[in-house]
Amino acid sequence: MVLLEMIKKRRSVRKYRSAPIPDPVLERLKESIRWAPSACNYQPWRFILVNDPENRKQVAITSRRQMWMADAPLIIVACGIPAEAYKLMGGYGNSADIDVTIALDHLTLVAAEEGLGTCWIGAFDETALKKLLDIPLHAKIIALTPVGFPSDPRALMEPSRKRRKEYSEIFAQEKWGW
Repeated sequence: MVLLEMIKKRRSVRKYRSAPIPDPVLERLKESIRWAPSACNYQPWRFILVNDPENRKQVAITSRRQMWMADAPLIIVACGIPAEAYKLMGGYGNSADIDVTIALDHLTLVAAEEGLGTCWIGAFDETALKKLLDIPLHAKIIALTPVGFPSDPRALMEPSRKRRKEYSEIFAQEKWGW
């Protein structure tokens, strides 16, 4: 499938089959993260792969009790390490959040290509999740995603019906034009 078509069809999946992710597919998912770009190639990230059913349930509880997440055979917890990141984004900012987000986006696209569903999760209790997974204070949890085969395989084949802004609402030529 052409990448742009995949981007248009990819959507959040909230219902999963319990089927495990085959090892070769899991390796490709990990490679998509490993090869993602980051500012100055610092790769200020760590990704925790949560496979154990009880651990997935506990992660779901710390994620505002979104228990459907635990049905996926894998939950990935994406963490940034601000101290390892580029410090001058825009002349002042830290790149950890952006770098981790790029890597996680690469993962979601490769997952879709593999027939797997994902769903960006930003609703979580960072303190509780850090305690649960022994994440140190210097790390920052950026986002999570369950990963698994959708209970309805058609979920990844239909183009999204969500409204997209018109070009004129998004793009300006040469200068701010809104």
